[in-house]
Amino acid sequence: MANQSTKIKVLRETANWRNLYFYQKADTLFQLTVVFCKRFLPRYGDRTVDQMVQSARSGKQNIVEGCEDGKTSTEMEIKLINVARSSIHELREDYEDYLHTHHLVQWNNNHPRYDKMLAFCRKHNSYNYYASLSSSLSDEAMANMAITLCRLADKMITTYLKQLEQRFITEGGIKERMHAARTGYRQQQKQQMQSMLHEIAQLRQTLLEKESEIQRLKAQLHAPQRTPIQKRGAI
Repeated sequence: MANQSTKIKVLRETANWRNLYFYQKADTLFQLTVVFCKRFLPRYGDRTVDQMVQSARSGKQNIVEGCEDGKTSTEMEIKLINVARSSIHELREDYEDYLHTHHLVQWNNNHPRYDKMLAFCRKHNSYNYYASLSSSLSDEAMANMAITLCRLADKMITTYLKQLEQRFITEGGIKERMHAARTGYRQQQKQQMQSMLHEIAQLRQTLLEKESEIQRLKAQLHAPQRTPIQKRGAI
């Protein structure tokens, strides 16, 4: 109980967003989307370009902001990472619309290239693995790769959000942590004060015993000394 205040932290320790796999996939999605728009969409006059790039950017940026805000507010982290998830959903819809409007195939389990692409996207998170492909893949292959990354990132984010929700239930928000930390500090101070009062009482008792001993020794020191009686015949 005495160490309770040191165990409760007002500022939470949050995950380093750079190390989160779904952030890495979101960052890859952003860079892939920029290249995709430059290669396959009109440079001017098509609002889809801005929409796709902004959705992709929102996906990764809200993960960053959510993790940073999570140091003080789990609630805000949940909200922002869910915004990231929604942005990735929107981006996926844009890629699917592109395939439909351009009469291209959306790959599924029956497509001969689907399993290989899925395995590649599961294994690799960093854009470094995708950079060379982004300049050579067809629009159909690149769009399907982006859709697959969207699905994988969404699944990871959903799992992470459940963890955050459970953490919020058990630890509460910043107000609860501040109250718990303050309460723990007060309890620690109270226990320290009680320990000091007990020690003072023991010292007082010891002092009284020592003073009593001193008085007894003084009394012995000032008591009249009896002269020993000499025996007859003693020289």
